[in-house]
Amino acid sequence: MAIHRDLNGSDPVRPEGVGRLDGTHELRRSLTTWQLATGTLACPSCDAPVAPIGTMTPSDALACPVCAHAGALRDFLSLSEPTRPARVDVRVAYRPHRRAAA
Repeated sequence: MAIHRDLNGSDPVRPEGVGRLDGTHELRRSLTTWQLATGTLACPSCDAPVAPIGTMTPSDALACPVCAHAGALRDFLSLSEPTRPARVDVRVAYRPHRRAAA
């Protein structure tokens, strides 16, 4: 089987160049992040599972979707065994301090 293409440049196949066609991308983990534990996020009042939205810090505000109990994320986090279906990875990230501009 042979595949032929006109090589005179009159009909480029991809004028924008070669790129990812399937929409995937490579995710590289920073070496300054370590997994500390696996825990469960659940409401301290009614024990309903709570889903975080993206990356959060322990002091970020969080509310229960069932009973509307509100508090800091650290109040909803349990590191005791066994973890339940609302599992989260607790990671420690090194972020160097930036000096304020004078």
